[in-house]
Amino acid sequence: MKTKLDYYRIFYETARHASFSTAAKHLYISQSAISQCIRQMEQDLGTQLFLRSRRGISLTREGLLLFQKVESAMQSIEQGETLLARLHHLDSGALMLAAGDTITTHYLLPYLEQFHATYPKIRIEMANSYSSQMLEIVKEGKAELAFVNLPFEDDELCIEPCLEIHDVFVCGPDHPVKSSYSWKEIAEEPLILLENNSTTRRSLNQAFEKKNIPLKPQIEVAAHDLLLRLTSIHLGVSCVIEEFSKESFKQGLVRKMPLTPALPPRSIGYAYLRSTPLSLAAKAFLELISPNQV
Repeated sequence: MKTKLDYYRIFYETARHASFSTAAKHLYISQSAISQCIRQMEQDLGTQLFLRSRRGISLTREGLLLFQKVESAMQSIEQGETLLARLHHLDSGALMLAAGDTITTHYLLPYLEQFHATYPKIRIEMANSYSSQMLEIVKEGKAELAFVNLPFEDDELCIEPCLEIHDVFVCGPDHPVKSSYSWKEIAEEPLILLENNSTTRRSLNQAFEKKNIPLKPQIEVAAHDLLLRLTSIHLGVSCVIEEFSKESFKQGLVRKMPLTPALPPRSIGYAYLRSTPLSLAAKAFLELISPNQV
Protein backbone atom coordinates (compact mmCIF):
# COMPACT_ATOMS: atom_id res chain seq x y z
CA MET A 1 0.00 0.00 0.00
CA LYS A 2 1.37 3.45 -0.97
CA THR A 3 1.71 6.03 1.77
CA LYS A 4 0.89 9.67 1.04
CA LEU A 5 3.73 12.14 0.50
CA ASP A 6 2.50 14.25 3.42
CA TYR A 7 3.04 11.28 5.72
CA TYR A 8 6.66 11.01 4.61
CA ARG A 9 7.18 14.70 5.36
CA ILE A 10 5.76 14.13 8.85
CA PHE A 11 8.00 11.07 9.28
CA TYR A 12 11.03 13.07 8.10
CA GLU A 13 10.44 15.96 10.52
CA THR A 14 9.74 13.59 13.41
CA ALA A 15 12.85 11.51 12.76
CA ARG A 16 15.28 14.38 12.31
CA HIS A 17 14.06 16.10 15.50
CA ALA A 18 13.49 12.82 17.40
CA SER A 19 10.39 14.44 18.83
CA PHE A 20 6.68 14.42 18.09
CA SER A 21 6.20 17.81 19.73
CA THR A 22 9.03 19.54 17.83
CA ALA A 23 7.82 18.07 14.52
CA ALA A 24 4.30 19.32 15.33
CA LYS A 25 5.62 22.86 15.87
CA HIS A 26 7.55 22.83 12.57
CA LEU A 27 4.58 21.52 10.60
CA TYR A 28 1.94 23.61 12.40
CA ILE A 29 -0.21 20.60 13.27
CA SER A 30 -1.11 18.96 16.59
CA GLN A 31 1.09 16.41 18.33
CA SER A 32 -1.77 13.91 18.28
CA ALA A 33 -2.01 14.28 14.50
CA ILE A 34 1.71 13.49 14.26
CA SER A 35 1.31 10.36 16.35
CA GLN A 36 -1.71 9.24 14.33
CA CYS A 37 0.14 9.68 11.01
CA ILE A 38 3.17 7.72 12.24
CA ARG A 39 0.95 4.87 13.43
CA GLN A 40 -0.81 4.87 10.05
CA MET A 41 2.53 4.72 8.24
CA GLU A 42 3.70 1.82 10.35
CA GLN A 43 0.44 0.02 9.62
CA ASP A 44 0.66 0.74 5.88
CA LEU A 45 4.30 -0.37 5.68
CA GLY A 46 3.92 -3.29 8.10
CA THR A 47 7.01 -2.10 9.95
CA GLN A 48 7.72 -0.37 13.24
CA LEU A 49 9.54 2.86 12.50
CA PHE A 50 10.13 4.31 15.99
CA LEU A 51 11.03 2.97 19.40
CA ARG A 52 9.06 4.75 22.10
CA SER A 53 10.31 5.10 25.69
CA ARG A 54 10.07 7.49 28.62
CA ARG A 55 13.18 9.26 27.35
CA GLY A 56 11.57 9.93 23.96
CA ILE A 57 11.63 8.28 20.54
CA SER A 58 14.33 6.85 18.31
CA LEU A 59 14.38 5.18 14.93
CA THR A 60 14.34 1.43 14.58
CA ARG A 61 16.79 -0.18 12.14
CA GLU A 62 14.03 -0.25 9.53
CA GLY A 63 13.08 3.34 10.36
CA LEU A 64 16.70 4.47 9.90
CA LEU A 65 16.89 2.82 6.46
CA LEU A 66 13.68 4.56 5.43
CA PHE A 67 14.85 7.90 6.86
CA GLN A 68 18.05 7.85 4.79
CA LYS A 69 16.02 7.51 1.58
CA VAL A 70 13.33 9.99 2.64
CA GLU A 71 15.97 12.54 3.69
CA SER A 72 17.52 12.44 0.22
CA ALA A 73 14.11 12.79 -1.43
CA MET A 74 13.06 15.69 0.79
CA GLN A 75 16.30 17.54 0.13
CA SER A 76 15.74 17.11 -3.61
CA ILE A 77 12.20 18.46 -3.27
CA GLU A 78 13.43 21.44 -1.28
CA GLN A 79 16.13 22.13 -3.88
CA GLY A 80 13.48 21.98 -6.59
CA GLU A 81 11.25 24.41 -4.71
CA THR A 82 14.19 26.76 -4.24
CA LEU A 83 15.03 26.58 -7.94
CA LEU A 84 11.44 27.37 -8.91
CA ALA A 85 11.42 30.31 -6.53
CA ARG A 86 14.63 31.62 -8.09
CA LEU A 87 13.17 31.21 -11.57
CA HIS A 88 10.01 33.01 -10.50
CA HIS A 89 12.14 35.94 -9.36
CA LEU A 90 14.37 35.62 -12.46
CA ASP A 91 17.46 34.87 -10.38
CA SER A 92 18.45 31.96 -12.65
CA GLY A 93 17.61 30.33 -15.97
CA ALA A 94 18.16 31.22 -19.61
CA LEU A 95 16.66 33.42 -22.31
CA MET A 96 16.99 31.62 -25.66
CA LEU A 97 16.58 33.89 -28.70
CA ALA A 98 17.03 33.63 -32.45
CA ALA A 99 17.59 36.73 -34.59
CA GLY A 100 19.59 37.90 -37.58
CA ASP A 101 22.51 40.33 -37.40
CA THR A 102 20.51 43.34 -38.64
CA ILE A 103 17.59 42.94 -36.25
CA THR A 104 19.96 42.22 -33.36
CA THR A 105 22.22 45.21 -34.06
CA HIS A 106 19.62 47.83 -34.90
CA TYR A 107 16.64 46.73 -32.83
CA LEU A 108 17.29 44.16 -30.09
CA LEU A 109 20.64 45.39 -28.76
CA PRO A 110 19.32 48.10 -26.38
CA TYR A 111 16.65 45.70 -25.07
CA LEU A 112 19.27 43.00 -24.50
CA GLU A 113 21.39 45.49 -22.60
CA GLN A 114 18.43 46.58 -20.48
CA PHE A 115 17.36 42.98 -19.80
CA HIS A 116 20.86 41.95 -18.75
CA ALA A 117 21.16 44.95 -16.44
CA THR A 118 17.81 44.12 -14.83
CA TYR A 119 18.26 40.33 -14.67
CA PRO A 120 22.04 39.73 -14.62
CA LYS A 121 21.71 36.11 -13.48
CA ILE A 122 19.66 35.09 -16.54
CA ARG A 123 21.94 33.56 -19.18
CA ILE A 124 21.24 34.92 -22.68
CA GLU A 125 21.68 32.48 -25.58
CA MET A 126 21.30 33.52 -29.23
CA ALA A 127 21.08 31.69 -32.55
CA ASN A 128 21.66 33.46 -35.87
CA SER A 129 20.28 32.66 -39.31
CA TYR A 130 17.77 33.74 -41.96
CA SER A 131 14.18 34.36 -40.82
CA SER A 132 12.73 31.14 -42.26
CA GLN A 133 15.47 29.04 -40.66
CA MET A 134 15.04 30.80 -37.31
CA LEU A 135 11.41 29.67 -37.19
CA GLU A 136 12.65 26.09 -37.53
CA ILE A 137 15.07 26.72 -34.67
CA VAL A 138 12.09 27.62 -32.47
CA LYS A 139 10.18 24.50 -33.57
CA GLU A 140 13.21 22.36 -32.71
CA GLY A 141 13.31 23.85 -29.22
CA LYS A 142 16.72 25.45 -29.73
CA ALA A 143 15.28 28.93 -29.12
CA GLU A 144 12.16 30.14 -27.36
CA LEU A 145 11.67 33.38 -29.31
CA ALA A 146 12.63 34.24 -32.88
CA PHE A 147 12.66 37.80 -34.19
CA VAL A 148 12.03 37.86 -37.93
CA ASN A 149 11.07 40.01 -40.86
CA LEU A 150 7.36 39.58 -41.59
CA PRO A 151 5.18 38.40 -43.24
CA PHE A 152 5.31 34.75 -42.12
CA GLU A 153 2.56 32.26 -41.40
CA ASP A 154 2.90 28.96 -39.56
CA ASP A 155 0.15 27.04 -37.78
CA GLU A 156 2.59 25.80 -35.12
CA LEU A 157 3.70 29.30 -34.14
CA CYS A 158 2.25 32.46 -32.67
CA ILE A 159 3.68 35.35 -34.69
CA GLU A 160 3.17 38.92 -33.46
CA PRO A 161 4.40 42.20 -35.00
CA CYS A 162 6.46 44.44 -32.72
CA LEU A 163 8.00 47.13 -34.97
CA GLU A 164 6.83 48.74 -38.22
CA ILE A 165 9.65 49.35 -40.70
CA HIS A 166 9.93 51.13 -44.05
CA ASP A 167 12.07 50.19 -47.04
CA VAL A 168 13.64 53.14 -48.86
CA PHE A 169 16.09 53.51 -51.74
CA VAL A 170 19.31 55.38 -51.04
CA CYS A 171 22.32 56.60 -53.00
CA GLY A 172 25.77 57.94 -52.16
CA PRO A 173 26.30 61.53 -50.96
CA ASP A 174 27.46 62.81 -54.37
CA HIS A 175 24.75 61.10 -56.43
CA PRO A 176 22.29 63.61 -57.95
CA VAL A 177 18.86 63.23 -56.37
CA LYS A 178 15.52 64.21 -57.91
CA SER A 179 12.47 65.22 -55.92
CA SER A 180 10.74 61.97 -56.88
CA TYR A 181 11.46 58.69 -58.65
CA SER A 182 9.10 56.29 -60.37
CA TRP A 183 9.48 52.58 -59.69
CA LYS A 184 10.71 52.05 -63.23
CA GLU A 185 13.37 54.74 -62.86
CA ILE A 186 14.65 53.17 -59.64
CA ALA A 187 14.78 49.74 -61.28
CA GLU A 188 17.04 51.17 -64.00
CA GLU A 189 19.62 52.37 -61.46
CA PRO A 190 22.70 50.19 -60.71
CA LEU A 191 21.15 48.28 -57.83
CA ILE A 192 22.77 46.76 -54.75
CA LEU A 193 20.29 44.45 -53.03
CA LEU A 194 20.15 41.72 -50.43
CA GLU A 195 20.30 38.11 -51.60
CA ASN A 196 17.13 36.39 -52.83
CA ASN A 197 16.93 34.06 -49.82
CA SER A 198 16.22 36.98 -47.45
CA THR A 199 12.65 37.92 -46.51
CA THR A 200 13.41 41.58 -47.21
CA ARG A 201 14.51 40.84 -50.77
CA ARG A 202 11.52 38.58 -51.43
CA SER A 203 9.14 41.30 -50.26
CA LEU A 204 10.87 43.82 -52.53
CA ASN A 205 10.72 41.47 -55.51
CA GLN A 206 7.01 40.83 -54.97
CA ALA A 207 6.24 44.55 -54.75
CA PHE A 208 7.98 45.26 -58.08
CA GLU A 209 6.55 42.14 -59.75
CA LYS A 210 3.04 43.46 -59.07
CA LYS A 211 3.96 46.41 -61.29
CA ASN A 212 5.59 44.11 -63.86
CA ILE A 213 8.98 45.70 -63.22
CA PRO A 214 11.90 43.25 -62.92
CA LEU A 215 14.73 43.91 -60.50
CA LYS A 216 18.20 43.05 -61.80
CA PRO A 217 20.80 44.05 -59.19
CA GLN A 218 24.45 44.40 -60.14
CA ILE A 219 25.55 43.45 -56.62
CA GLU A 220 23.91 41.13 -54.10
CA VAL A 221 25.03 40.97 -50.47
CA ALA A 222 24.00 39.14 -47.28
CA ALA A 223 24.13 42.02 -44.76
CA HIS A 224 22.06 45.18 -44.44
CA ASP A 225 24.99 47.27 -43.19
CA LEU A 226 27.02 46.26 -46.25
CA LEU A 227 24.30 47.79 -48.45
CA LEU A 228 24.92 51.13 -46.76
CA ARG A 229 28.70 50.89 -47.01
CA LEU A 230 28.75 49.98 -50.69
CA THR A 231 26.24 52.71 -51.46
CA SER A 232 28.23 55.31 -49.53
CA ILE A 233 31.22 54.74 -51.86
CA HIS A 234 29.00 55.15 -54.96
CA LEU A 235 28.94 51.54 -56.15
CA GLY A 236 25.21 51.78 -56.76
CA VAL A 237 21.76 52.41 -55.30
CA SER A 238 20.41 50.17 -52.56
CA CYS A 239 17.16 49.49 -50.75
CA VAL A 240 17.57 49.69 -46.96
CA ILE A 241 15.39 49.81 -43.86
CA GLU A 242 14.94 53.48 -43.01
CA GLU A 243 14.68 52.87 -39.24
CA PHE A 244 18.01 50.98 -39.27
CA SER A 245 19.86 53.56 -41.37
CA LYS A 246 19.41 56.70 -39.28
CA GLU A 247 23.08 56.97 -38.34
CA SER A 248 24.14 56.78 -42.00
CA PHE A 249 21.62 59.53 -42.87
CA LYS A 250 22.83 61.62 -39.94
CA GLN A 251 26.49 61.30 -40.99
CA GLY A 252 25.64 62.14 -44.61
CA LEU A 253 26.95 58.78 -45.89
CA VAL A 254 23.80 58.11 -47.94
CA ARG A 255 20.86 60.13 -49.27
CA LYS A 256 17.25 59.08 -49.63
CA MET A 257 15.77 58.78 -53.13
CA PRO A 258 12.02 59.49 -52.77
CA LEU A 259 9.94 56.77 -54.45
CA THR A 260 6.42 57.58 -55.69
CA PRO A 261 4.37 55.85 -54.46
CA ALA A 262 6.44 54.68 -51.50
CA LEU A 263 6.99 51.00 -50.82
CA PRO A 264 4.37 49.55 -48.45
CA PRO A 265 5.47 49.32 -44.81
CA ARG A 266 6.48 45.98 -43.30
CA SER A 267 6.93 44.73 -39.76
CA ILE A 268 9.42 42.90 -37.61
CA GLY A 269 7.77 40.35 -35.37
CA TYR A 270 8.49 37.70 -32.79
CA ALA A 271 7.48 34.05 -33.02
CA TYR A 272 7.10 31.32 -30.41
CA LEU A 273 5.56 27.86 -30.20
CA ARG A 274 1.79 27.94 -29.88
CA SER A 275 1.78 24.71 -27.84
CA THR A 276 4.37 25.76 -25.24
CA PRO A 277 3.89 28.46 -22.59
CA LEU A 278 6.57 31.14 -22.59
CA SER A 279 9.09 31.08 -19.76
CA LEU A 280 9.14 33.91 -17.23
CA ALA A 281 12.40 35.14 -18.77
CA ALA A 282 10.85 35.30 -22.27
CA LYS A 283 7.79 37.10 -20.91
CA ALA A 284 10.00 39.63 -19.13
CA PHE A 285 11.95 40.28 -22.35
CA LEU A 286 8.77 40.77 -24.38
CA GLU A 287 7.48 43.09 -21.69
CA LEU A 288 10.43 45.40 -22.47
CA ILE A 289 9.74 45.30 -26.21
CA SER A 290 5.93 45.21 -26.42
CA PRO A 291 4.52 45.95 -22.95
CA ASN A 292 0.95 46.15 -24.20
CA GLN A 293 1.04 42.74 -25.94
CA VAL A 294 2.32 40.51 -23.11
